[in-house]
Parts: sequence; structure tokens; C-alpha cells
Amino acid sequence: MKAKLAPIYFDPGKDEGFDVQLARLRELLADDAEFLEPLALGRRLPKEADAAIFPQMLGEAYRRVDDFRRLAAPIFVVTSEFGTLNMWDWEIVAYLEGEGVTTFAPYSLAQTRMLCRAAAARTHLRGRKFLVFQDNPGEGFQAPIFKRFYWWEDEAAARLSERFGISIVKKSFREFGARARAIPDAAAAAEWQRWRWPVDLPERALLSAVKVYLALREELDADPDIVSAGINCLNESHFSDTTPCLAWMMLYEERRLIWGCEADTLSMASKYVLHRALDAPILMTNLYPFLMAGPALKHERIPHFPDVSLYADTNPENYVLVAHCGYFGLLPPSFATEWTARPKVLAIVDENAHAVDGRLPVGPVTLAKLYPSLGKLTAVEGTLAGYAQFPGSDCLNGGVIHVPDGHRLVRRATSHHYLITTGHNLNDMRMAMGVFGIGVEEL
Repeated sequence: MKAKLAPIYFDPGKDEGFDVQLARLRELLADDAEFLEPLALGRRLPKEADAAIFPQMLGEAYRRVDDFRRLAAPIFVVTSEFGTLNMWDWEIVAYLEGEGVTTFAPYSLAQTRMLCRAAAARTHLRGRKFLVFQDNPGEGFQAPIFKRFYWWEDEAAARLSERFGISIVKKSFREFGARARAIPDAAAAAEWQRWRWPVDLPERALLSAVKVYLALREELDADPDIVSAGINCLNESHFSDTTPCLAWMMLYEERRLIWGCEADTLSMASKYVLHRALDAPILMTNLYPFLMAGPALKHERIPHFPDVSLYADTNPENYVLVAHCGYFGLLPPSFATEWTARPKVLAIVDENAHAVDGRLPVGPVTLAKLYPSLGKLTAVEGTLAGYAQFPGSDCLNGGVIHVPDGHRLVRRATSHHYLITTGHNLNDMRMAMGVFGIGVEEL
């Protein structure tokens, strides 16, 4: 999925320098962008343009602000031979910003490529669908908890449509679960021969998991506009004899489908946008800040938080335990340093169900999720310091993440569900989310 970029020149002013720089950009961005025919500033952008790009800036810009304002697309300023902004264009960029014209001025080639991916994703999302399987969300298991979640509100679906142009397609989990169970064991066993991942599951549990994959694959094949899917797999787990964890991982590895645990559409949107733009490993998990104490410990059925005395910062207030469905979180093998699927942990799901036990590499990470209004992304850079195991609990292998200010995170967090990306990505997130017109608040 390459961005379609419309090169813009100043008329008068276009010279050989524009042509030379445009040729360089075609080469530097060959894997990330397609270039449309150049056009003069003031002309209407073609409908297929994902963004406008200026290979050359001139002082003429100071007298053409209205024409900049009329560009109905993100504006990239990439004027150096290295695929970045040139330093002597800071003044023009700052002037335009002061006049209410937002431009994107990358200072590394990696950022320029990231902007291309973000622009392509912004266009690609329009008219696409998120598929969710649910019947009466909030009415099943742990109703007092699940009834509180914003992502099931009609308002949330309306805002996702307004902001990103996506539609939420809802189908019955009851019917889907029955259809998956009806798939013959032989068909599931034959399909698994293509995969043979290292799993630690009884045969019946494995076959049930593969049947969910086969049923989901049929749904996706029938509608190519579906770019993300989720199931109300915990709250309404009585509709299935398994969980969709393995199926989501198979579909990600096979067709890069973005998955949504518990049909959390806000997590799905956050994950889609960030993963497409950053091209970094990403997963959703639950946050249990050490500062939350009682509620967190009770929910995970653990006696205490992990010991942090051996880490660089020994203040437990700045740590968060992250865990989901008994383990670190749902991540595919291609992201993981260690990976397997194991029998279920949570009492809320069928005895035949399963969960994924995987690990990201320890080191820098960034937590992020869209605000309910979708007007901003909340994010914080931290460090995955290690892993902690609590036998006999709902946290058999959780992650321990250090953040700069645990109190600020607890005050400003917008959900118990958050995305984790590898690396410190806050600056890139600011730039990528700007393409969508979304700000970033640092936790």
C-alpha cells in the first residue's frame, strides 16, 4: 500500500532544482510512494492524491498562503537530497504554521517514509469496515465490568465513522460460534498441517482454535473491505467452546489483519493507524499500575506486585504490570522472542479454550491509545524491564513496564486497554497522528 503523492511547484519559479529533487525522491521513496504528475500551486489536487509534497520551497510561499490553505491533503516539505527538510526552509514552514497552515517537515528519511505510510493508511481506511461478533455486549459474564466500556456505544461507532470513514459491521457471535463448531475435525487438522506452530495444546483445543480461524477466513474472503475484526470473546464466551487468540495470530501472519480483543473497536482503530504508520510490532494488553494496588491485585488474583528492587528505578510508583488473559498479551510469533499457545487461564472462558504466551524483547516501548473522542492520542514512552510469573493466578507471565511518572499515567490514562509498540515512538506518533488531524497527549 503506497502513498500517492502530488508534487507541487511554484509558478513562476519552477526550475531544474525542482526536477532534480523530484527525481531523488522518486528513488528514495520507491518502496513507500507513487508520484503523480507535478502540478502548480493553486491548481486542484487530483482526487487520488493522498498527500501533497513540495520537493522545493521558494520565497514565493509567503505570498501564496491562500493557495496552501486550499490544499485538501496533508502537506509534506521534503527539500533536501537526503529525503528530509532543508534547514533553510524552517522559516517558510514556521511562517505557514503561524498562518494556520500545517505542514509536515521530516528530519530523517525514516520519518518521510513513515509519513507516506500514514497518508496511505488515512486514505485506505475511508470506506473500510471493522467486523465485530457480538450479540448483547455487557449482558454476559462480568456484566458490572463490561457494561462500562465506551467502545460498545453507538456514539463510539459514529465517531469512528466520522474521524476515519470506517463502518462497524456487527454480526452474531452465537451464530458464528455454532458455525465454527460445525466445521469437521478433519478439515481443521488438514489446515493445521500448513502451520504447525509450536503450541502446547491438547488436540481438541487445537482443532477448535483452527476451526475459528477457518470460519473467520470465510468471513474475510466474502468481504475484502474488512481490515480489522474482533469478537466479544470474554463477556460472551458462552457462545464458543474456545477463544479466537490463535486464529487472530494466524490471520495477522497470513494477511496482516488487525485483531481486536474483546471487540474493542477503539483499540482496533488505534492499532490499525499506529501499526500501518510506524511499521512496528504492536499489541493490546491490560494496564495494572502499581499505584492502583487493591483493584489490580484482586483482578489478577496476585498477592503483590513484582519486585522492582533490581531495576534502575526502584520506586514502585513508576511501574505498571501488563497482562491479558493470563499472559503478557496477544502477539503473533513474528513479533516475539518467545511464543507458544497454552490452555486457558481465565475462569470466564470454556475449559477447552486457549491463550497465547509470548514475549516482546525487553527494552524501550511506547504505550498509546486513542482518546474516546478520537481527537487525540494518549501516549507515553517507557521501558519493558522484564517479566513476572505468579503461579495459580490470572497472571502466569506478565510484563513489567517502567514509565517516567506513574501518577501522571494513572491520572490521564483513558482505558484499561492500551497498545504497546516496541521502541520509543512518541515523536513519530506525533507526526503520524498529525496526518489524521489528531493530536498527541503525553502521559
